[in-house]
Amino acid sequence: MIMDFEQDLISDLPQSIIETILIKLPIRDAVRTSILSSRWRYKWATLTQLAFDDNCVSLCNDRAIVENNLSNFITRCLFLHDGPIHKFSLSTSYLQFSYDIDQWLLFLSRKDIKELVLELGEGEWFRAPSFLFSCKNLTHLELVRCELDPPPCFKGFFRLKYLNLQQVLIPPDDIECLIASCPLLESLTLSYFDSLELTVSAPNLKYLILEGEFKDISLVNTPLLVFISVAMYMTDDIAEHFEQSSSYNFNKFLGGVPQLEKLIGHIYFTKYLSIGNHEGCIPITYHQLKFIELYQVSFDDMKEVLVVLQLIVNSPNLQELQISGSFNSSAATQQAPGLDFWEKRCFIDCTMGRLKTIKMTDVSGVPHEMKLIKFLLEHSPSLETMSIAPSSYLTEGRLNMLIDLVSFRRASTRASIIFIHEQI
Repeated sequence: MIMDFEQDLISDLPQSIIETILIKLPIRDAVRTSILSSRWRYKWATLTQLAFDDNCVSLCNDRAIVENNLSNFITRCLFLHDGPIHKFSLSTSYLQFSYDIDQWLLFLSRKDIKELVLELGEGEWFRAPSFLFSCKNLTHLELVRCELDPPPCFKGFFRLKYLNLQQVLIPPDDIECLIASCPLLESLTLSYFDSLELTVSAPNLKYLILEGEFKDISLVNTPLLVFISVAMYMTDDIAEHFEQSSSYNFNKFLGGVPQLEKLIGHIYFTKYLSIGNHEGCIPITYHQLKFIELYQVSFDDMKEVLVVLQLIVNSPNLQELQISGSFNSSAATQQAPGLDFWEKRCFIDCTMGRLKTIKMTDVSGVPHEMKLIKFLLEHSPSLETMSIAPSSYLTEGRLNMLIDLVSFRRASTRASIIFIHEQI
């Protein structure tokens, strides 16, 4: 029996498998498969996912040449494409002002586009054309360094589930309207926004990431949120605005997220939550919250300490806690007011029954910080590990801190304290 060793097994694969193989290739290589044989000439042209970046063409020191070659390559690919395009991604630092981008978006708006990613690099912001908002079937939209101005006739992206806007210029009222007009939205990322007062209303939202200079944040009608990550950058005018707030920020932000599972608060987050009058506010219990990570907590500010405690004691199923302190050399040597607070009866019966891991970093040893550590050890019967990493700025008192930690009573007989000593 004579075997046909020249049989083309790959070409005989189902089109769906061939497309899967081609999608995993860089688009430049996928297009090159057209020279394999006449059967392969236009197989790439039916791909439903197209991803372009600066590596699609040969780079050189002449920016104009690279820009022209890249633009021609993308235009030719789209011109030869046959069928729907469900996903289009463009990540480049060369084409911010290209007229061709407008034409590509117009083309895509007629191609049943579902996922659109535009990541444009250095230079001025690219102004998105109005027909971007006519892509009614979008489920995923990611824009970096763009300017958005929704037209008056825009009613919303009714199928959008993922929205990621980074360094995007858009009027404050429009960003709120855009979010509210995406009824199926599940994931929202807003990064590098300046002086923004934001109200988020999204009944199906599950994942929220915020980073920027936010004057105020309110979460309304977000009952399904399971993940929140917030980083707030502070300027003088924002700090002044913070101090003038009358409502309790903790409730405005975390008062309506009963399904929360993971919370990450970066710089100034606990400061923001601590502002306002909390008298009369009924605390919410976070039954699903298992992971809390807080950065740069100021333990010389009693209001921030109360925020941390409120989160901990109202999360009965908390499993992992990570807290990074904000070092204040003067606070470490001062007598802290309100230390009797820790002896109040309201905390005697509090138990974190499922808390297993605690990581404390940038520990400076201020009184309220040490009281919190003592409180956690005494009320965590399932604790397995507590790691303590002193602040790199703390050059004295490390031995005393270690002695204090070892002497603290522990509710868990299995709990071990790991003191991480870094060389200075």
